[in-house]
Amino acid sequence: MTTRTAVFGTGSWGTAFAMILADAGCEVRLWGRRPELVDAINATGTNPDYFPGVELPAGIRATADAAEAAEGAQFAVLAGTSQTLRASLGRWAPAIGPDTVLVSLMKGVELGTAKLMSEVIAEVAGAGPERIAVVSGPNLAPEIVRRQPAASVVACADEEVAKRLQSACHTGYFRPYTSVDVVGCELGGAVKNVIGLAVGIADGMGLGDNAKASLITRGLAETTRLGLVLGADPYTFAGLAGMGDLVATCSSPLSRNHTFGSNLGRGMTLQETIAATKQTAEGVKSCESVLDLARRHGVDMPITETVVDVVHGGKPPLVAVKELMSRSAKPERR
Repeated sequence: MTTRTAVFGTGSWGTAFAMILADAGCEVRLWGRRPELVDAINATGTNPDYFPGVELPAGIRATADAAEAAEGAQFAVLAGTSQTLRASLGRWAPAIGPDTVLVSLMKGVELGTAKLMSEVIAEVAGAGPERIAVVSGPNLAPEIVRRQPAASVVACADEEVAKRLQSACHTGYFRPYTSVDVVGCELGGAVKNVIGLAVGIADGMGLGDNAKASLITRGLAETTRLGLVLGADPYTFAGLAGMGDLVATCSSPLSRNHTFGSNLGRGMTLQETIAATKQTAEGVKSCESVLDLARRHGVDMPITETVVDVVHGGKPPLVAVKELMSRSAKPERR
């Protein structure tokens, strides 16, 4: 029996994940808010706004009708931005069946509430943990649509649900691993965007590979500290949803957050950088909510704090680096 899936979001990652699902044998309904893009996808078999010239699998059909997309779906994949999830899901939820598993592709923390995406989904859709899953890992969408090899983590508190999702998105080029650590996977995905900004800033300043490697390593330490307080499994941060995603984001020119940070490091203002960025760099907003979450739990995250100072406080990157390097000395494991 063919697995029916809905993907809410025609952006780069939503489109790429729809391809994965279709290549794995699923029937996919891809929801888009713009009828003209939906029509173009159905007419041309491509997504001209994000991946022009890339042929989509025949198993994908686009629609602007949320009820049509969600009808009979075993999985409803949420692929928007983290800061718009609450409002968007509020509109989609009435169309989503009571047994449908809600799958988050988003990597962020909600501003104001400091909630993870799984918490927002539970609150808005009234879904229990057995109906909430996340996908997180080193998955740069432009590589995925070229069907280059990648691995990821599919996490759900119910291991059997995670296995079902694993089967639904397992292809010859996309290898998903299961986990029950939803919080760890989400946190790894959210904080890596912030560290990606930091590494991008260092790159733009020409600080060298030693500085970048140090930021990646200490950034992972910050993520792990916060994760432990929130009840995550520390081993998650050494895996694909932690170190794997962090390395991809911090080292690839395809990473939006790295590119955004690099422009800041080269001297562009925040507004100039935003104007030059065509797609959402989640870390720009999430750095504030990640820092808020850390402060609520008494967790020290100096790199995250520095990113917030540069991105939103207007602190010159050179001043921020000097302050970060002059912090008091301490043991590594603290």
